Amino acid sequence: MDMRTTKIVAVVIIAVIVAASAAAFVLLTNEETVVLKVYTAGSLSELFTDMEGGGDLEAIFEESHKGVDVQVTSGGSADMIRRVTGLNQTCDVLAVADYSLIPSMMINVTLKAADFSIQFAKNSMILAYTDQSAHADELTADNWFDILRMDEVKFGFSNPNDDPAGYRAQMVMQLAELYYDDAWIYEDLVLNNTNMIGVVYNATADTHTIQVPTELTVTNADKVMIRSAEVDLTSALEVGSIDYLFIYESVAYRHESSGERYLELPREVNLNDTEESALYAKVKVTQFADSTNVSKIKTVKGSPIVYGVTIPNNCEQFDLAVEFIQLLLGEDGQEVMTEAGQEAIWPGYAGCWKDEVPEELQTYVE
Repeated sequence: MDMRTTKIVAVVIIAVIVAASAAAFVLLTNEETVVLKVYTAGSLSELFTDMEGGGDLEAIFEESHKGVDVQVTSGGSADMIRRVTGLNQTCDVLAVADYSLIPSMMINVTLKAADFSIQFAKNSMILAYTDQSAHADELTADNWFDILRMDEVKFGFSNPNDDPAGYRAQMVMQLAELYYDDAWIYEDLVLNNTNMIGVVYNATADTHTIQVPTELTVTNADKVMIRSAEVDLTSALEVGSIDYLFIYESVAYRHESSGERYLELPREVNLNDTEESALYAKVKVTQFADSTNVSKIKTVKGSPIVYGVTIPNNCEQFDLAVEFIQLLLGEDGQEVMTEAGQEAIWPGYAGCWKDEVPEELQTYVE
């Protein structure tokens, strides 16, 4: 064999080896890389995937599970659920800002899209603002609703049809009427500035039911801003497009470094205190998803803010989903929640669904 032939053979052999190595690498990568799909409420996005220094749940889980790619998608809780139940998107772990959405939208005879709901965290509704917000230097827990009434003040809340923070903002303003003995707060702030249908008072039950139209719109854009999720409004607050924002305390806490401030509201209004459950229940929000179909008209009763997590029945990575929830409910998850300003619940509470909780999670719930 001459020198030229030897070189050609050598080149061919090298090419074959490189190609084989590349194919083996791709095969190995495909075999080892597993995607874990996690859907969360917008208020949980930083806790799950975007904490400073990488101390979020995604980073912690991927560090201990080499080859697993945790993909977190965040938005309004109801919207995240509808992606699974209505759009048939596969999801391995689903965490929402209102645990009751899981049984009402997923655990039912017609859908059976999930089998359990674990309560794992609490929160409060607050009023966020910045030092540049109009009349910020005058704001107190006794006059915030009068500040919001001022013509030059603009405030925001998320869409009640998409996001629990949105319907909870409505509850806060209606509860404020009871607490401050001012029957015009909700009308002045919401009814006069949106196409919200109205508030129905039931004297027998002593309840106030806020009626939300299928398509909620703003009729006075100089006064109110509405977006799908409450986190979509934080940037509007920071740049001064709005002066005040109804949002969760944990979200405002995590944005203090960006110049956000927040006013803590009385416990009779903030939807945090379990001892005020009876008072919170005096306010309800009815969502007319389809006013022609009674089965699609949904009413949410005021209650303390409690987050829930589940594994949808269409999950593709069940074992990893269980391990991710173990992280969330365990000691490391508790530390992450505390660092993110989220009030953790330990042990998690599954209530009547405890028997449906996977065996590996039984020691984490009651």
